[in-house]
Amino acid sequence: MAGTRSTDSTKADAADEAEPSDTMRHRGEEHRAKLWLLLEANRWIVAGVVLAVFFLGTMAVAAVVPNRVLISVDDPVETLFQALVTATITSVTLVVSINSLVLSQELGALGDQRERMEGAMSFRRDVEAELGIDVAPATPSAFLRALIECVETRATALSSAVEAASDDRASGSDDADRIREYADELRRHASSVESALHGGQFGTFDVLSAALNFNYSWKINEARRLRAAVDADGRAGASEDGKHTGEIDEIDETGETDDTDDTGDTDDNNERESSVAVALDELISVLTLFGPTREHVKTLYFQWELVNLSRAMLYSAVPALVVATNVLLFHGVLRAVSGSTLGIAHYVWIVAAASAVALAPFAILFSFVLRIGTVAKRTLSIGPFILRTADDESDS
Repeated sequence: MAGTRSTDSTKADAADEAEPSDTMRHRGEEHRAKLWLLLEANRWIVAGVVLAVFFLGTMAVAAVVPNRVLISVDDPVETLFQALVTATITSVTLVVSINSLVLSQELGALGDQRERMEGAMSFRRDVEAELGIDVAPATPSAFLRALIECVETRATALSSAVEAASDDRASGSDDADRIREYADELRRHASSVESALHGGQFGTFDVLSAALNFNYSWKINEARRLRAAVDADGRAGASEDGKHTGEIDEIDETGETDDTDDTGDTDDNNERESSVAVALDELISVLTLFGPTREHVKTLYFQWELVNLSRAMLYSAVPALVVATNVLLFHGVLRAVSGSTLGIAHYVWIVAAASAVALAPFAILFSFVLRIGTVAKRTLSIGPFILRTADDESDS
């Protein structure tokens, strides 16, 4: 009875939780174009788009407002560029401070560095022992690909174990069908992720993007649920076999029958079901190693991006300050510029272009933080804890 209740509870849980999509793009509720802008697009292009939108928006307003009003008012222009100078200095100082905080994590005493080294080597040895290899790959993309290849191999082994299970207890059951479907889908998805990781260069978003597309959290949860179902079926089968054996022994006392063949068949069934359980355990083990590996790669990528952000902010701050300062110093000369293009005074073109250049540090900060924040939101948890499901997406 306990085994039956456990199986029913497991199936009820499976019905309540809708399986999320494999890829991060399909798991998100955002439009495909929006998600591409948040994650996949080149950050410099995103920053350029932000500046272009600002510039074109300013010119669109200038096309409506009379030129004589724009040219005759000085205070808004001076106030704008004074604020831009202050904001540029403040933002650059803030980002450099954040970068220093991130880099400070890399600093430490010799003992701390040794502990970090021992932790890294211990994890690599665990991975090597699990994968059965002498030395794990050194590059992040190759390391992740080795884990994915092992997942694919063990998913194939799980399929073989299910096929070899006895027809009367496993092959024809709903649980066996779920295990086959799970193994086939896992093998297919692992193959696609492995192809995406091939040749990936760390520092680009390609490696992390491929790792994020592997929905390991749900796969661990589903594998553990299937493992529990196999145990429940095994306990139920053992109970039935015990009852059947007792009945046969009672008949044997009268000398009417023998249960030798049935006992042999039961042992074979138990052995085959045990092979399915072992295959699930091995699959869960390698999936569990993928979780901290992906989080470590994500952490390294965040540090890499923050360093790039700090450098980009410093590079863009110099021309931004030069342009904003010169507009303030030589504003009177700019007003003397005559003529117009497309019905808009050249003075307005100059002010709008100078404003866009002065806003470059903000646009760069905006583009980088968009990606970092989006990735952080989608990877808040580690392990089989699902923050977003298909039901959540349909309700939102």
